[in-house]
Amino acid sequence: MGSAGDLDYPQILFQYTNGFLVSKVLFTACELGVFDLLLESGEPLSSDAIAARLGTSHTGMERLLDACVGLKLLAVEVTREGAYYRNTEISNLYLTKSSPKSQYHIMMYYSNTVYLCWHYLTDAVREGRNQYERAFGISPKDPFGAMYRSEEEMLKFMAGQNSIWSICGRDVLAAFDLSTFKHIYDLGGGGGALAQECVSIYPNSTVTIYDLPEVVQVAKERFVPSEERRITFHEGDFFKDSIPEADLYILSKILHDWDDDKCKKLLAKVHKACTPGGAVLLVESLLNDDKSGPVETQLYSMNMLVQTEGKERTPAEYSNLLQAAGFTEIQVKRTGKLYDAILGRK
Repeated sequence: MGSAGDLDYPQILFQYTNGFLVSKVLFTACELGVFDLLLESGEPLSSDAIAARLGTSHTGMERLLDACVGLKLLAVEVTREGAYYRNTEISNLYLTKSSPKSQYHIMMYYSNTVYLCWHYLTDAVREGRNQYERAFGISPKDPFGAMYRSEEEMLKFMAGQNSIWSICGRDVLAAFDLSTFKHIYDLGGGGGALAQECVSIYPNSTVTIYDLPEVVQVAKERFVPSEERRITFHEGDFFKDSIPEADLYILSKILHDWDDDKCKKLLAKVHKACTPGGAVLLVESLLNDDKSGPVETQLYSMNMLVQTEGKERTPAEYSNLLQAAGFTEIQVKRTGKLYDAILGRK
């Protein structure tokens, strides 16, 4: 007779097999504007009313809404007049565009870009390289050229990254006391959400966002308020161009994009530019020391395979990269959220 664990296993397989169905239901409800409509309405709506306002079929919308109820993204009340749907607290907070903690943009990026790359995961495992060529007909040698293949895609990516920092930014920036660092460079700072969080926590510091010229222009126009004088910009490619002197360099979700050799070269440039007594802060999703988890980080590492040249790493692996570049007194802080912090000093 099988153990209780054996009997549970088919259910686990079922959940894993159908995981992609769950994500597509979530993505579709976001893309169609279901959660935004229910927030704006201020009252529960029937499936017919939602379908009419969003221009969908009644049959399709009813099934989508019921699936969202099953996923606890919507709540339903059945009356004599029919079923009426409303948002849950989770969907109001994270899935509506107007919420300060909205994850709508990262959902759309996953739906329209990441999901297509994952279609070729088997090829990525066989070949050991990203799948932009198969997914979009773009050279795999320039991952960010592929990610920024149009202004629309760039906006999706930047807005998506900003939404992540609306949830995790304060945790990683407060993991260590960074108040002694007055001049901070945020390498690959993108849309500036982490920089804005940084000057909020450390008001006596200034942050310079160093990113590609096209990214900087979009950040200035769309994301960082012009009246925020504590945030400045530097246009360039930090692999090819010089890195100016600063007290602290933040590399948030940067090293996981690249192989060890590129990481070592970048960190060596950072170490050379860093003021004596300065530091570098790595913000990454950390694997357990034995790589047994967390499962979210393991899946992120698979995503790095299909989208970039890099991988997720253990604290020891990041520490080795920092030490190879000359950094010492390396400290690791797990935040309990999706991203953790590592500080190395010069």
